Amino acid sequence: MSAVTVPATRTRAATGLLAYLLAGIYFGVVLVKSEAASWYRLQEMFRFESFHMFGLIGSAVVTGLITTQLLRRFGQTRNGESIRITPKDPGWRRYVLGGACFGVGWGLTGICPGPIFVLLGAGVWPALVVLAFALLGTYLYGVFQAQLPH
Repeated sequence: MSAVTVPATRTRAATGLLAYLLAGIYFGVVLVKSEAASWYRLQEMFRFESFHMFGLIGSAVVTGLITTQLLRRFGQTRNGESIRITPKDPGWRRYVLGGACFGVGWGLTGICPGPIFVLLGAGVWPALVVLAFALLGTYLYGVFQAQLPH
């Protein structure tokens, strides 16, 4: 019998998906352990009763800044192509509108989009309602994208 060979691109795609799955599981564990997915911690933050979430978000911003700079300098895709990060339009209206929508949703539900699946994985089934409305909001954005300030 001859051995079945799998094309290298399929193997590379499968290992890439496995890497993303493992990174997502790790991210979920970090969110749960750091209590970033905790409704009570978020309410403490919105009431300015605790520094916990501000410190967590601040450290994420600093980490994002550092990694973005490293990607700009040394970043390459898995195929060896360089990563280019294009600058955004300096307009401020879209950031105000987007931030307001995000903040209202976050304040009403106590869940930002990152932990929705983490909460579902932890068995917090009311997060399904938040997921449904997040998907609805994404759909509506696609419908009204041409009329929104970009």
